[in-house]
Amino acid sequence: MDKSETRAISFRIGEEKLRKLEELAEATDRSRSWHIEQALDAYLDVQAWQLDHIKKGIASIREGRVVPHEKVREWLLSWGKDDESEPPL
Repeated sequence: MDKSETRAISFRIGEEKLRKLEELAEATDRSRSWHIEQALDAYLDVQAWQLDHIKKGIASIREGRVVPHEKVREWLLSWGKDDESEPPL
């Protein structure tokens, strides 16, 4: 992405975070903006993954693909025992 495709934004950051960001930028010979964009990309990827899985979970519930709480509880209580049960499906 070149500069013509980017937009400037501003936000507030605590002094300690700014100090760490400046140290990181200096140590890596990268700009603060570059590091912020990398961090934002990683955060957005994780959030997108989480939202996608939440949507899939809600769809599964709506389609009736659920495991009753009691079956999960029984399975968890069997962990570590000689007769540990298989996960409920």
